[in-house]
Amino acid sequence: MKSILILFAALGTFAVQAQQINNITPAVTVNGEGIVKVIPDEVVIKSRIEHDGDNPQEVKKQNDAVVDAVIKYLKSEGVPEKNIQTDYVNLNKNYNYDNKTYSYVANQAISIKLDNLKNYEKIMSGLLKAGLNRIDGVQFKSSEMEKYMTEARKKAVLNAKNKASEYASALDQSIGKAISISEVQTNNFPPMYRMNEMKMSSDSAEQETIAPGEMEINAQVTVAFELK
Repeated sequence: MKSILILFAALGTFAVQAQQINNITPAVTVNGEGIVKVIPDEVVIKSRIEHDGDNPQEVKKQNDAVVDAVIKYLKSEGVPEKNIQTDYVNLNKNYNYDNKTYSYVANQAISIKLDNLKNYEKIMSGLLKAGLNRIDGVQFKSSEMEKYMTEARKKAVLNAKNKASEYASALDQSIGKAISISEVQTNNFPPMYRMNEMKMSSDSAEQETIAPGEMEINAQVTVAFELK
């Protein structure tokens, strides 16, 4: 009796597996990529005010005075308060093993977003005159990021469709409707152009110091199409 039950169970399993195989939809799965090239119209300046010395109170006082001057200057030039962001504030104590003395370094990092690239040279010159002494990097951005991302996604899906059609046609077949679509996460943050923590002087701001060029907005998808 037990043997008969085992046989029926095995036959039932085979029947289910056969049905599952018959229900599988032939498909072709491909990756698609869409790229939109954009001329940036915004810039983020990663700046740092830094002072050092033997007296921590004096060092902090010097740094705070420059920070205050920098923020007041930016506001006077019409930079919105929401575009001025403090990233961090530090006061570090360092020990010199050669002469067994302590020194102190105060620094404050401020991100400054300019909504108009044309103001970059003028703002930079004013910042340096206000006492800002370090630029860690600049980052170019677009004010219409979502618009261009939508365009890039559409291009990615069409790219996937073209690829799938090419694969299918090589087999004398064609593709049908999309079965599934999934977005591949990509890093669409514009690159940060480092300036090697270069100490700045007011003379350097009189030159043309940036060339924004183009930035790429990238979208990637994985799409499965019916294979006919």
